Amino acid sequence: MAERPPEENGMLGAVHTTLIERPKSALRNLVATESAGGLVLMGAALLAILVANTALYDNYDHLLHTYLGGFEYESGLSWKGLSVLHWINDGLMAIFFLLVGLEVKREMLDGQLSTWERRILPGAAAIGGMVAPALIFVAFNAGEPTLRAWAIPAATDIAFALGVLALLGKRVPVSLKVFLTAVAIIDDLGAIIIIALFYTAELNLVPLVMAFGLLGVLFFLNKRGVRTLWPYMVMGLVIWALMLVSGVHATLAGVAVALTIPMTKNPGHPDSVESPLHKLEHAIAPWVAFLIVPIFGFANAGLNFSGLELEMLWAPLVLGIAMGLFIGKQIGVFSVIWLLEKLNIVDYPARASVAQVYGVSLLCGIGFTMSLFIGNLAFVDMTYINEVKMGVLGGSLLSGIVGTLVLVFAQQERLEEEPDLPASDEVRTSAE
Repeated sequence: MAERPPEENGMLGAVHTTLIERPKSALRNLVATESAGGLVLMGAALLAILVANTALYDNYDHLLHTYLGGFEYESGLSWKGLSVLHWINDGLMAIFFLLVGLEVKREMLDGQLSTWERRILPGAAAIGGMVAPALIFVAFNAGEPTLRAWAIPAATDIAFALGVLALLGKRVPVSLKVFLTAVAIIDDLGAIIIIALFYTAELNLVPLVMAFGLLGVLFFLNKRGVRTLWPYMVMGLVIWALMLVSGVHATLAGVAVALTIPMTKNPGHPDSVESPLHKLEHAIAPWVAFLIVPIFGFANAGLNFSGLELEMLWAPLVLGIAMGLFIGKQIGVFSVIWLLEKLNIVDYPARASVAQVYGVSLLCGIGFTMSLFIGNLAFVDMTYINEVKMGVLGGSLLSGIVGTLVLVFAQQERLEEEPDLPASDEVRTSAE
């Protein structure tokens, strides 16, 4: 199989380029990686918890609930108050979902997920990693009003997980980093579908129909060969505003608009290096990784421990989320991979031992960003939201710590068994 240049492989290419090749520009490659963004997100989450448990908590809470304005729809589109927290979760996160949509489109059409053969392993692992946590959550919350939050432990935070792998450096084969990224991309796609189907409020059909009409216009522009980005962005903002008041979560506008962005270069400019999709992705990726997602983490991870009681740790919601992430994810991901390998349907990622695959399966239980996001969709009551934070932080922390330990010990055993191959050999093996 011909080896595709790393720069043509989206997020997966960024992992290859940053971690394997000697960077031409250290800063450019640092900004381009999800792993580096994950480290920033970790810092933002820790800062939020610190602030929430100091004298600054009242200022923190007041800032997040300050109203700045927003849209509403009754007989027509009008302006109303939206808090800073809502603007972060409904506005900034739409850009995050735009990037997710761009990555999904590119990987499905011309990347690591472009053929069914390539999709089998990460696709099956992602499905197992969504079903098992959801079942564990349901087991803890059956018959409870918290059951509607069943999707919270089904998510994987790609930035956090790759951030942990970045800390491990060369202890983890490149093929596993590529595999984890592919699983997380499919996992994000599953989360998007879940949000659209199960976390949509009462619909206002008029703005929703208008939004779909504008999406149709964007698809038409794509088919007509319009490669200038500004029409897509301007209409994308209008689509976001319409979805905000339609009852469908506004962030899904980002995904919908991403699907309309052209992936082919402008035939009238043969010297053009990048397609519109590439240009947009490269333009917003640093902002998402180093600003938007950390802001979301800072705004949503602040858990004040002063009002919490020890028995809350045993609440069905907390246990369902924590055990879903820690137990459900590792069982769902690893068991599917193990079964498919035993049936000779797939092979383990190149140069990865069973223990290393298990360690990465554990890291899939880090469900920070998307889990908190779904939690905010599922609940309004602050008691439940605090329990969501406890479950997500607890399950993600357990998954990260245990997964890291497994990978460290797995690498030590591997070094005793065989010498390391040169980096160039590892890149070639993982690409085949």
